[in-house]
Amino acid sequence: MATATTHRIARLRNLIEHPRTGAAERAAAQRLLDRITTHTRETITVGDRSYGARHDRPGRHASLARIAEMISEDIALARLLTGDTGLDDEVSGDAEYVAGEQTVGEMVLPDVLRDAPASIRFTVETPYDAGIVIVVDAVPSHWGWHDGLETPALRALSAALVELMNAYNHDGSDISRRFVGSVKVSTAGR
Repeated sequence: MATATTHRIARLRNLIEHPRTGAAERAAAQRLLDRITTHTRETITVGDRSYGARHDRPGRHASLARIAEMISEDIALARLLTGDTGLDDEVSGDAEYVAGEQTVGEMVLPDVLRDAPASIRFTVETPYDAGIVIVVDAVPSHWGWHDGLETPALRALSAALVELMNAYNHDGSDISRRFVGSVKVSTAGR
């Protein structure tokens, strides 16, 4: 019996090889496939410098807008594999089909981006020169907060988004961070 990872890899390869897959969607699928198939998904350390796992993907001199675009493509792909991108239309583009569905009885590993409610919308912004902000909007209050405190599910979603952002970043004593990242969350109707 094939594992969930095997099915996910097959779906990603089908998405990459499909003739109607757009260039941005294909690139995001390739990055996700690389993350799954590469065992070194951690921060790379050289001397006192640290580089995120995907630091080299956008290129050494990539603009902040390009990095934000790649982050939004990664979020869209994670949601696309379940049928909902969760991104605003101007960010996510038009997806013509959804990669294969889960079969009955197949074990599915938890994924905070995939398991988040479908009503949640993600927007990746670059409001200033050295910063990327992921806005998580329309979070259902029953899912995101309990007695005025964030639920573990919302904290896990925020942590996953921060980890995704930091994968494109670098830091060290003789170099500054490539960008400052943050996540802003609001409930539905706020």
